[in-house]
Amino acid sequence: MARARAVFRCATCGSTSPRWAGRCPGCNEWNTLSEEIEVPVVRAAGSARARPGGSTETPQPIGEVDVTEWAAKPTGVSELDRVLGGGLVPGSVTLLGGEPGIGKSTLLLQVAARRADLGSKVLYVTAEESRQQVKLRAERLDALHPRLWLVSELEVPSIVDHVDSVKPDLLIVDSIQSVHDPELGSAPGTVTQVRESAHRLVGEAKARGLATILVGHVTKDGNLAGPRVLEHVVDTVLAFEGDRHHALRLLRAVKHRFGPTQDLGLFEMGEVGLIPVPDPSRLFLADRCTGVAGSVVLPTIEGHRPLLVELQALVVPSYLSTPRRSAQGVDSGRLSLLLAVLERRAGLTVANCDVYALAVGGVKVSEPGADLAVALAVASALTGTPVPDEVVACGELGLGGEVRQSSQTGRRLAEAARLGFTRAVVAASAPAAPDDIEAIRVGSLAEAVAVLGLGHAPKRSRRPGDERGA
Repeated sequence: MARARAVFRCATCGSTSPRWAGRCPGCNEWNTLSEEIEVPVVRAAGSARARPGGSTETPQPIGEVDVTEWAAKPTGVSELDRVLGGGLVPGSVTLLGGEPGIGKSTLLLQVAARRADLGSKVLYVTAEESRQQVKLRAERLDALHPRLWLVSELEVPSIVDHVDSVKPDLLIVDSIQSVHDPELGSAPGTVTQVRESAHRLVGEAKARGLATILVGHVTKDGNLAGPRVLEHVVDTVLAFEGDRHHALRLLRAVKHRFGPTQDLGLFEMGEVGLIPVPDPSRLFLADRCTGVAGSVVLPTIEGHRPLLVELQALVVPSYLSTPRRSAQGVDSGRLSLLLAVLERRAGLTVANCDVYALAVGGVKVSEPGADLAVALAVASALTGTPVPDEVVACGELGLGGEVRQSSQTGRRLAEAARLGFTRAVVAASAPAAPDDIEAIRVGSLAEAVAVLGLGHAPKRSRRPGDERGA
């Protein structure tokens, strides 16, 4: 009789080791090995593998494959449909990941209610909360519907039995790290359980043509917890992001087998749940104070969607041996590079100053096209000269101080013109601007600083002890 044995499995790549080690021998990641009890599978003599039945598929020419039954069906939530390219495909498996408390369960409960309104039968499996807790949330979200079925279940075989009895059109499992298969013998949340449970649910979804959504936890680094195979076996991976202290939530498709991954969904967390934001640019600029030094509006592109984001900078004299460099919503490494370019190529010195940069509204701006706007915001804060309120800026900066054009400049400027901006600082090589906005073309950062009148910084106060060193 085969005996169970203890193995150490990597939470990142899934490889095993007979003993614990600080670094995984498979992927070289540190502190990812955890102990599991592995129970060998005993097969009947003479059988190479267990086959419960013959294949139900027959080969056919690719041109004759019928795709009408696999057309996407709307979820009823406009921003989610935007990201998915129309909706959920029958038989597809979608993995939704996000930090705890970001609103994953709220979003899926709203999706379940909207799909029920559209005539679908939905089975919501809660493995982390009781049925009473979910019902209380559904009452607050006005998500009670007779075609929405709810069950609190932890075991995968029982979930499959519930699918047999309810026969839903949409299955939601919250979460994949909480369910388990008792035949495996390991604890819920381990690499083996997550992998095998996901394989079982994916197989059921494909065999039944059942659209399935799995909720996944994320690590402190923002990556999906569990083995990497979890992301490979599903069809779509969605990342739900945002700051708990802000109402804005962003939904991105990291992987999508049925469409592009460039679209961005935006929600605002309110008292009645997540509300789609059809015009995010107005939301970002709603509370903007005009005439303030250190503020520049950036027309950016998130996927196929143009957005206007306010970038703010604050520059103050530093009394520390190493001045502070703080960036929120802006890449900190990029900020340090821009400060060096600003000092070397535009003659504005910030070496003895604390510099703070912020993308307002909780949004994260990581594209190179934000370089010019960040640099101008710092220059404006340093000199105390506001950038004109009707001006936007976008462009990438090189180490030589040259300004390079950003992608899709026309769409950026069209969005800026729609919201009333009349001038834009862009690269000299940028394409023609829309009729409603004037393009201020610059070839270098020094030229942009001079055009906006930001070239002369006020005299900085001395640090304590400078008199002694003079």
